[in-house]
Order: sequence, then C-alpha cells, then structure tokens
Amino acid sequence: MVARTLARHLLCFVLPVTTLAFVATGPHERGVGWWLLPIALSIAADLASPAARRQPPQVLPLRPFDAILRALVALQLVNVVLAARLVAITGFFDWQTLVAVALVGTTSGYSGIVVAHELIHRREPRLRLLGRGLMGLVLYEHFATEHLRGHHVRVGTPEDPATARFGESFHAFFRRTVPAQLRSAWRLEAARLGDVEMPWWDRRLLRSRVVHGLVAEWAFALALAGVFGWGAFCFHLLQAAWAVRLLECVNYFEHWGLVRSGPRALGMDSWDANSWFTLHTLVGLSRHADHHAFAARPYPQLRFVAESPKLPAGYFGMVPLAMVHNRRFQRLMTAELRRRGLGPYRRTGQSATPPDHPS
Repeated sequence: MVARTLARHLLCFVLPVTTLAFVATGPHERGVGWWLLPIALSIAADLASPAARRQPPQVLPLRPFDAILRALVALQLVNVVLAARLVAITGFFDWQTLVAVALVGTTSGYSGIVVAHELIHRREPRLRLLGRGLMGLVLYEHFATEHLRGHHVRVGTPEDPATARFGESFHAFFRRTVPAQLRSAWRLEAARLGDVEMPWWDRRLLRSRVVHGLVAEWAFALALAGVFGWGAFCFHLLQAAWAVRLLECVNYFEHWGLVRSGPRALGMDSWDANSWFTLHTLVGLSRHADHHAFAARPYPQLRFVAESPKLPAGYFGMVPLAMVHNRRFQRLMTAELRRRGLGPYRRTGQSATPPDHPS
C-alpha cells in the first residue's frame, strides 16, 4: 500500500520534468508549441479523473515522500536557471521565451509554490527555509508569513485577504488580495518586532522576515540579470507573475463564499476537490479541509473530509473555469453552497463538526 501511494505521487514530476527537458535541450529550431501539450493533457486528465475518497494508510514512512519534495525543490531551481540561460541564448523577443514563461511559470505555480506550501507548514526549520526559498523564486516570499500567521488564523473571516467573498470575481479578488497580503505580512512582522505601526525606516525592520525575503528574492533576480542579461531578468518577472496568478486563483476557489462560524476552521470551511489526479499531482493540496484543520499534517496523510463542500472539478480544471469562465464558476459554486447550506445559505443553528469526529 505504501509503495502504491508513493508511486501515485510521482505524477507530480510530469510538469517539472517536461520543463527541464525543454530548457535543457534548447534552443529549439521548430515545433516549440508542442512542449505545452503536457499542460493541456493535465487539464484533460483532471477533468476525466475518478474521485479519490479513500483514506490514506494510518502509518506511512515519511522519508520517501519527503525525498519527493526535496527533488522537486532542486528541479525548480534548475528549471529557473536553465530557462534564464535559454533566454540569454535566443534573445527575449523569441517564441521560445513565451513557451519558457508558460512552462516555467506553470511549473512554478503547480510545483514550486505547492511544494513550498507543504514545506512552510513543516516543523523542521530547514524544511521551512526551503519553502521560503521556493517562494522567493516567484518573488512572493512574504506569502510564508502571511499564510502561516495570517490566513490560517483568519480564514473564512472578513479580516482574511486570502478568503474570496461570495459573488467576488477572480479578477476583483486578485486586485484586492495581492497588495493586502503583502500589507498583512508586513504588519505581522512589525507586530512581532514590537510595533505594528513602526515606520519603514525603523532599524528593527532589519530583523523582519519579510524584509529578508524581499532582499533575497530580488538579489536572486538581479543575479540572473548579471549572469544572463536583462532579457533573462524580464523572463524571470514574467514567470513569477504567472505563477503568482495561479497561486491566487487556487486561493480564490479554496474558500470562495465560505464564512467561518467558529473559532477555528472546520471541515465545512474549505473547498475540497475529489479528483484523484489533482490529489497525487499536487502533493495532496486538494484535501484542503483536512489541511486547515491539521495544518502540520504531511501531504500523504491528509484525509478525505465528507462534510466539506466539493469543487466541480480538480484544481487543473478549476483554474481555467475560475479565470476564463467565471460566471459559470460562480453558478456551480453557488449551487454547491446552497445544496450544503453554507456561506450565505448557512442554516440557522447549523453546527460544525471537526473532521476527527463522525457527524
């Protein structure tokens, strides 16, 4: 059973390895568009995926599953550097740059950020640092601070900038959440250092993790410019922007329209996806309700939660639905909220049951 579970999670290497093959073997003379086929096939596979409701084994050795995470970290760094090299060879204004942005940016979002999310929740300081480093590769290191100390505390409340409101479109959410999350992370660190209202020139901010992240991520971006040129720097900004857009799209539908009723997040306060493909390709991210109830639980041990609202598709299918067909997205999500009596349809006196207990 353990070997079978491990083998299924090897699906998470499809996009990073495809990206590595493209950036490592370039420049390419023709047919570069075909390299985007795995992205389209991932969406198709996700839409056709069977449901995954089986609970994980009670006991799993975590070492091989953590080895997957470490390999994905290494792949992400290599892909970014080799893509910068490719852009330096071909020039920025080339079709291969566009393909590189699509492949690296998608891999950054669906692999780099997802792995970073898993790592920043671990208790080991070295793993958390790896997760912060991965977020720095998309110029979004402050996410680690805001997500752990902001989102997980305030999820499902009006104070959480990463919780999408009922009726809110993706584009409106994106414009609101990106600056709000940076402000929140900044204030969380300022509060930790002694004064939430401290000015930006206060010397105490030299100990701010958000400041450290900003310095490190932009130093890396400028190092790419120094080694590979400004075209590579512009490529890096574009792939990071696409990855962050994917991240915030996932944030958007993971809590859209839900309002928490208790002091902590329970099974009905997060959207889950039943997709078998998403579960194994995105290292367990789709079991988001159990993650919010038990944030430090490693990805192969996340459980199916029956009472959580269910997304109409897996994550690969949800992204184009939310970004491109947002009206249909809202109709489908509203129907599920109405069916379960959640969000604006919450029934009077409705009780919430923690996922650890039968309803």
